[in-house]
Parts: sequence; structure tokens; C-alpha cells
Amino acid sequence: MRLKELRQNRNITQGKLAEALNLARSTVAMYESGSSEPDFSTLQKIADYFNVSIDYLLEREHSNVSGTQFNRNVVRIPIYGTIPAGVPVEMIEDSYIDDYEEIDDGLTKGGNVYFGLKIKGDSMSPEFRNGDTIILKKQDTCESGEFCAVSINHTESTFKKVILKPNGITLQPLNAAFEPMFYTNQEVAELPITILGVVKEVRRSY
Repeated sequence: MRLKELRQNRNITQGKLAEALNLARSTVAMYESGSSEPDFSTLQKIADYFNVSIDYLLEREHSNVSGTQFNRNVVRIPIYGTIPAGVPVEMIEDSYIDDYEEIDDGLTKGGNVYFGLKIKGDSMSPEFRNGDTIILKKQDTCESGEFCAVSINHTESTFKKVILKPNGITLQPLNAAFEPMFYTNQEVAELPITILGVVKEVRRSY
């Protein structure tokens, strides 16, 4: 995708572009790195912003004449609402679907599963705001420094930056007003602490 090229050629920062498109800056960064792909409606917004066609944005044509439409197949994924403490994680998928979002169906190839969560609170601000919807790839492992939904003791979940250490794991908030949570390797195994999914996109409404 030519997003980074278009943005840099026009001397636009990721933050400015994110604000114009009603997205989080981290989402723009993930689009540019290729770790996440925008849905069709977001592709159209990006193309309109730069006055190019979607085909040009996706490097399917060399002309930058706008107006060309490109149909992409999408799938609907569940968006879960606030999860009360005490409700086992295994029950979430049956009982707490709050809404649905669309993602490109190419993301689900190979059996990949995606889901969404609505953020409540400001421990991850300013990057992630109260009310944002995060789109996650369901997986039980992550790289150190990734943003993840994490299960604690099968009874509560939290959204934090995961820092992996030789002696344990730190769940790191981005808001300095909140304290990080550290768990030893023994606590990770016995509680347990489980990765539910890794954030691939952030969607924001204004």
C-alpha cells in the first residue's frame, strides 16, 4: 500500500493523518508497516483524503486518477463489551457480544481468528482512548512490547502493553498515572496470566 509514500510526499505526520481520518496514530502506523489492513470504508477515506483511487493506493495501478472503485470481501467479527470481574473468559464469546465490525477477509486466511474489544478507562491513553474499539488477532503468545488483551486468573481481563522479562511479565499502562503490574514466572503459570489476543487495529468514533 502506498500510504506511507503518499503521506511523506505531502509532508503529513502520522498524527495529523490519523486525526483527519478519525483513527489512532498507532493504527496509521500499523497500516504503513503492513501489520494491519484497513477495511473498505477506511480505504475509501484514505483514497479520498489523498485524491487517489483505491487501486492506486493498493498499488494496483500506476495512475493517480481518482474514482476507481475496488471491491474487497469483508467478514464480520464480534466486538465484546465490558467484561465484569468474576465472569470466566470462556463465557465471553457466548454472552457478551456488544456489536460487530468488518475486516478484510484476507486476514482470516489460514484459520486466523479476529475479535474486538471496547476500551473502558484511560490507563492506555493518550494512544488508546476510552470508547475506542481495538481489533485483535486471537493468539496465546506475543512479542515483548506488543499491545494485548490479557486474562488474569480466568476471571478478569485487561488491555496493556506486554513486556516480557526473564523473571516474569509486566503489564504496562501508557498513562503514567497508573502503576504497571508485574507477575513472576510462577504467578504467570499458576494464576494463570494468559494472552487472549494482540492488537492489530484501533477504530475510533467521534
